[in-house]
Amino acid sequence: MQDLRDAVIATLIEQQQAGADLTVMVADSTSTSKIGPFEQAYPERVVNVGIAEQNMVGMAAGIALSGRTVFTANAAPFLFARSNEQMKNDICYSATNVKMLGLNAGFGYGPLGATHHCMNDIAIARTLGNLAVYAPADGRQAAEIVRHVIANPGPAYIRMDSDKLPLLHGDDYRLRPGQPEVLHEGTGSVVFCLGTLAHEAMKVLAMGDDPTVVSLPSLWPLDELAVVALMREHQCVITIEEHVLSGGLATIISELLLKHQLRQTFVPLGVPAYEFTHSSSRAALRQQYAIDAAGLHQQLKK
Repeated sequence: MQDLRDAVIATLIEQQQAGADLTVMVADSTSTSKIGPFEQAYPERVVNVGIAEQNMVGMAAGIALSGRTVFTANAAPFLFARSNEQMKNDICYSATNVKMLGLNAGFGYGPLGATHHCMNDIAIARTLGNLAVYAPADGRQAAEIVRHVIANPGPAYIRMDSDKLPLLHGDDYRLRPGQPEVLHEGTGSVVFCLGTLAHEAMKVLAMGDDPTVVSLPSLWPLDELAVVALMREHQCVITIEEHVLSGGLATIISELLLKHQLRQTFVPLGVPAYEFTHSSSRAALRQQYAIDAAGLHQQLKK
């Protein structure tokens, strides 16, 4: 079991030790980001701007222009709701070398309700332009994404979870940017998963279901022909995401179905657009929107 944040921070330390020139910026989010070990090792490389997300993003762009690789680490709902203009202009339009960690995305803040749920980050990120977008499913994938974005200058967004989760990948795992990753090869249906919902999809195997389970750690860039090839091999295409159905994974996959004139049955599982979520545990909210293993199992039985 591993928290994605622990994997990310360990990788930042590893990369700094290897010669990367990093700065990590937080917005009164030292505990949320779990930045402590990196800050202890490199206190001069951590900047806490306080509850001032817009300042954080603008300052990150400025520091990046000095030659450093800058990571921002704060709550995803506030990154997108408060800092959208700075993300668009200072990072994406200006192509600065800033990597944004969106913490506790989706229902990560559970009982705190709609003000703290981040259900539209992928939808917004896909429209900003010049922004690589990632959603790791486990700690090893998260670590590989961090290594990749450090090695490749330019803006990036990484959607982060806060649960401790089992590892889906082995020690030899290497990220292939843009490539869909088949976690289980089954028959009949293919399930495309956003981030850590891959774990829910894998649970249905123990329920007697046998879908092909696909993780999409890289939402942009994305090898659409590889995704289309997987869809052609199955009768039913399902997406599962802790995100609104408009603009997220369901939209990405449905656009490809339309573009390539595929006739597979399409079932999007996620949060309906045009409604606010409510306060509850993550497990209860996933159950409500049928984006847990039980919900997927019921869909596969149809």
